[in-house]
Amino acid sequence: MFYWVMRALAAPLVRAFFRPWIRGAKNVPADGPVILASNHLAVIDSVVLPILLSRKVRFIGKAEYFNGRGLKGRLQAAFVRGVGTIPVDRGGGKASEAALRTGLSVLEEGGVFGIYPEGTRSPDGRLYRGKTGVARLAIDSGAPVVPVAMIGTEKAQPIGRVIPKPVRVGIVIGEPMDFSRYRGMGQDRFILRSVTDEIMYALMSLSGQEYVDMYAATAKARIAAGHKPDEVASAEQGHGAPGGRAAPHVQVPVPPEVPEPPQ
Repeated sequence: MFYWVMRALAAPLVRAFFRPWIRGAKNVPADGPVILASNHLAVIDSVVLPILLSRKVRFIGKAEYFNGRGLKGRLQAAFVRGVGTIPVDRGGGKASEAALRTGLSVLEEGGVFGIYPEGTRSPDGRLYRGKTGVARLAIDSGAPVVPVAMIGTEKAQPIGRVIPKPVRVGIVIGEPMDFSRYRGMGQDRFILRSVTDEIMYALMSLSGQEYVDMYAATAKARIAAGHKPDEVASAEQGHGAPGGRAAPHVQVPVPPEVPEPPQ
């Protein structure tokens, strides 16, 4: 109930502030378990996406988001909990397993679980190498994977900016991807990489982003060490697209002339 109350309160503000548009909303199944695999450009991704879909979307979030002190900390905890975020301790070697278990529990209940295969926000708007957790989740659960491309959210909320700018943002949703043929093969690292690359290729095709064959966390570390984003990206652009395939000839999507109504 709290989720729907928060959503009802936040939806008018999000729509007025960002004027979001959506394409392909009908590609999200109306019921049953679903994995939403999205690129990740800004913190507001986890707010804008659930607002524009009729189904409840659950993401995981840092446990510290829920443990803040004082009025600001309590308000933050109430908000992230209200928009469906599940607290997970992402520190330590067992962080990925905790996230996987959380996702599986949501899917077993027939829910919608949102995941960012890149593992963290893109440091420069490019699409980075996907981590194989999304593939394990898909194979172990049997749930379809729906690729989602967030458009323009990095312009509304660049890294380091707390309060977003009133920039129009969009969402492009692709057709569901079925990986049930790999059932029982969730421990095969070659299968996991192949499935992950297939999902990332779909995201690249939807978003029009330039692909970098490097983990976003590694790129962030190199940038923090003093390297320029373009230098970091160019050093790892040996492949045009995930899996070593040629890059698709697509551009960053623009708002449709006739907006598609939200679900």
